[in-house]
Amino acid sequence: MALVVAQEVPTSSSMAVPHGPAGVGKARHRMRAQLRSGGVAESVIDDAVLILSELLSNACKHGRPLGDALSGDGDVRAAWRVDPSGRLIVEVTDGGGPTRPAPATPSVTAHGGRGLNIITALADDWGVRDDVRGEVTVWVVVHDDVHDPDAGHRRDDFATRVTAPAVSRIPGLDFADAFDDLD
Repeated sequence: MALVVAQEVPTSSSMAVPHGPAGVGKARHRMRAQLRSGGVAESVIDDAVLILSELLSNACKHGRPLGDALSGDGDVRAAWRVDPSGRLIVEVTDGGGPTRPAPATPSVTAHGGRGLNIITALADDWGVRDDVRGEVTVWVVVHDDVHDPDAGHRRDDFATRVTAPAVSRIPGLDFADAFDDLD
């Protein structure tokens, strides 16, 4: 007679991540392993890992570490869970900052500013929660039901939700001018 022991798969996880790029990879690997062991679809995991990376990057760039630590010395908190209804929720909490998290409209040549737009395109919902201690949590519902057989399939309207302005509408940018000196 064989004894089968069911392994309990964690439905939630929370970890302190160093305020800076050092801990982002560790958080991504831990999330991927836990969601994979929980039977979450790979496409949902890929989206969740990208969202976690964006949230942690924003927390380290725009927010302070938790507590009284100086920038770069303390931690931020990353958490994820699959709730009883099957929603995958990712949260990152920092010590707050000078601005509120809001999607930007970066220029075509900008090196950043697209993170929350990426999250908006991939997630079912997201928002910001403030704490009385000054902490700020950005939460994301990656998918409403990770047990749905279509969970994580790219949405048909993905490209229409992530749009850049038409080149012709960018003031001062006329490609014809760039070729004037070639004559």
